[in-house]
Amino acid sequence: MSDPMKLSLRVKAPLKNVHHALTDPAELRVWLAEHAEADLPDRFGFWGRHTPEGDRPRQRLLHADEHVLRFVWRLDDEDTTVELALEEEAPGATIVRYTQTNVPGWQAAVTEENNRALMHTFWALALANLADHLEGRPLTGFCDFTSPEMRNQVHIDAPPQAVYDSLMKPEEFRRWFGANVDIEPRVGGRFAMGGFDLDPHPATIVDLEPGRRCSLRWADDMTSSWELEGSDGGTRLTFVQSGFDEGNPSYGAWMGWLSGVAELRRYHEIPDWRPLWLEVHLEGVPEGMLSYE
Repeated sequence: MSDPMKLSLRVKAPLKNVHHALTDPAELRVWLAEHAEADLPDRFGFWGRHTPEGDRPRQRLLHADEHVLRFVWRLDDEDTTVELALEEEAPGATIVRYTQTNVPGWQAAVTEENNRALMHTFWALALANLADHLEGRPLTGFCDFTSPEMRNQVHIDAPPQAVYDSLMKPEEFRRWFGANVDIEPRVGGRFAMGGFDLDPHPATIVDLEPGRRCSLRWADDMTSSWELEGSDGGTRLTFVQSGFDEGNPSYGAWMGWLSGVAELRRYHEIPDWRPLWLEVHLEGVPEGMLSYE
């Protein structure tokens, strides 16, 4: 596992604002964690119900300056090293580059074999929340690692049919979600993340009302369901994940969907939308799985 996990994204905010959001305890409590402490260059930590192993802070600060924040985060009784590096792209636009060492690759992330395997979707959701916070947009939400309940509701400033099409038409889905997909839009049809060639065990569509709702049942019997309802000239999207072992909740998949919903909202609401993500790298991701403009 010498190849670190990487994510990079563009945030439409000045570098100093992004740096403040990364290093100010009150700001960290908005977009990252229930609890946070930061007294640079000596102390940096976050914990609480929105953090894996969040009973106490498990971070140890290594380096902090105006462009780089680096800390050890101990997970599964092993040290991982997180780095968040900032680069000014233009006045009012900052590139955030995240890396983390000693995290397992794609297959472990799919099976969610330990807490380190959750880091890919944990940071995808956290950084999407960071971008929305700094751009003055409502956050999509958080994962609660103390509860097996997985239900989220957001407002999208677009008509229900437009949102439905972006969820069920493969050519639209891959634009905002950043992954290829094949969909057979009927009850009994297949929903294959990565496409039929890459997904030997696709989900099955078990409920479908065109323009309004859909439920997918995965090979492990977990169900992902979404429902759309017109609201205030836009759409209220309710998303629920259920059917999993409540003694071992599928938090990784949930955070993956939530980070996707964050981009779905941006796709419909931001004029001249471009994908939030500039780079996504996790060792072992099948070739052809990801799709970024």
